[in-house]
Amino acid sequence: MAKFPENFLWGGATAANQLEGAFDRDGKGLSVADAMPGGKQRLAILGSDTFDWTIDEDKYTYPNHRGIDHYDRFKEDIALFAEMGFKSYRFSIAWTRIFPKGDETTPNEAGLAFYDSLIDECLKYGIEPVVTISHYEMPLHLAKEYGGWKNRALIDFYERFAKVVLERFHSKVKYWMTFNEINSAFHFSALSQGMVNSTGASDFTNVIQAWHNQFVASSKAVKIGHELNPELQIGCMIIYATTYSIDANPVNQVATMIHNQAFNYYCADVQVRGKYPAFTDRLYKEHGVKKEDLDITEEDLALIAKYTVDYIGFSYYMSSAVDITTEEADEVQGNLLGGVRNPFLEASEWGWQIDPEGLRIALNELNDRYQKPLFIVENGLGAIDTINEDGKIEDDYRIDYLRRHIEAMGEAIEDGVDLMGYTPWGCIDLVSASTGEMSKRYGFIYVDFDDEGNGTMDRSKKKSFDWYKQVIASNGEDLA
Repeated sequence: MAKFPENFLWGGATAANQLEGAFDRDGKGLSVADAMPGGKQRLAILGSDTFDWTIDEDKYTYPNHRGIDHYDRFKEDIALFAEMGFKSYRFSIAWTRIFPKGDETTPNEAGLAFYDSLIDECLKYGIEPVVTISHYEMPLHLAKEYGGWKNRALIDFYERFAKVVLERFHSKVKYWMTFNEINSAFHFSALSQGMVNSTGASDFTNVIQAWHNQFVASSKAVKIGHELNPELQIGCMIIYATTYSIDANPVNQVATMIHNQAFNYYCADVQVRGKYPAFTDRLYKEHGVKKEDLDITEEDLALIAKYTVDYIGFSYYMSSAVDITTEEADEVQGNLLGGVRNPFLEASEWGWQIDPEGLRIALNELNDRYQKPLFIVENGLGAIDTINEDGKIEDDYRIDYLRRHIEAMGEAIEDGVDLMGYTPWGCIDLVSASTGEMSKRYGFIYVDFDDEGNGTMDRSKKKSFDWYKQVIASNGEDLA
């Protein structure tokens, strides 16, 4: 087994909208996540032509409103993270706690004070905060009244938000990320861009424009952070799905290349390299986007070129396979991805194909392309956990999943990859982003709360809790 770096950032990851709850307390405004109905049809509802961000409590439930009550129980939760030995904790700052509507000029002090307390609690235990500035929770007002990120006005709103939080917390927080899974909009723009079909999401020109506006906003955040402290590490964050052609047919190989360019590399190329990639014109042509319809200025391009990110954060849950030559190919879905079933892989209860070797490939591909430090900031297994009669949760399936992925990380390090850290997703059970379910659990810590909103919200340790504690204590050497 390869040696992990001595300063490796073992930890866990969450997002404000999926665990904090307290959606309307202490001056917090509504976010897009607060308008997302719970249940397996969540993404279908968001992707319909009629959805317009209206909250209808007579028709739907909204589990993000309560989350897992982390807002009131964060000290208890962070103490459990510390007991596992976390070196880092990735979380997000809810934009609507700082600017409730998003377009105000004065921040909400109560929101800033909450994150002061949260960050201080991490530091008390020697846990390095890793902060995502915007994680699928932009203000609902900006989505409804401005049409989401297709509107350039959001650049200034985000810049103000980023400036406030960076100025407030830069002396306590070294590691930042500007946008969560920014490339997810390639398949579904509601989460990261705040656009649905009724506000232009079905027109790919709007998606491209929204991405450009986010690239500019991201560079402005890098500029602000580095001017405050050049030692701050500010990264981008993408979904990465290692992608295979289903066979050696050159037609499928080309289709795989095109998929990689569009999904895995387009957003990262701009944020890491500081310029649009060579395949940009071809991508626009394939999706019916005309350059003259885009608002991209020379000033924008100069800013993007000058203020690139310091590292690449990414989520890895599964790989993808491409087959455009077989009629009615067996398609699978997972983490906003498409693709066909890979016969060599098993799948989770939610149909996400499990591929640890694909993580080693992903790390090598990203390392070869960018020569920047890499940070796996999401990875994990969503599964239904059963409580035994003795109260224990024997989640060996989760341990096996994580063990195999950590082994792949070790192999990649031996390959020469510069890997900063590993924060598995949902280190404590929380509300699923894709379905709004509690039953799709990822955590080392069980939360007594179900899909119908019943339960005490009491926390208890799963078998994986002690296993991960052992992994961290041994710096990745003891995976038994």
